[in-house]
Amino acid sequence: MTVYYYFITMKTTLYLEQALLKKVKADAVRDGVTLTAYTEMALRETLARKKSSHKHVSRELPVFEGDGFLPGVDISDSSSLLDIMEGQ
Repeated sequence: MTVYYYFITMKTTLYLEQALLKKVKADAVRDGVTLTAYTEMALRETLARKKSSHKHVSRELPVFEGDGFLPGVDISDSSSLLDIMEGQ
């Protein structure tokens, strides 16, 4: 059985500082990859690092005094909540 993988690619233009581009090209040559492959790898690593650094932060919510919900308020019905908040 033969499996074919098709990747959709897009062409784009990046404007980079000349000194940065020179370093990136040199690194790509040293690693034996194309500039495109090197750029894709760097972007993927940056995105993965960002994703792993986003941790869930638990925050304590403020509590207000009161007797609970108004009679007839269904907090799962956003339309009726808006009507009540707008005084309709």
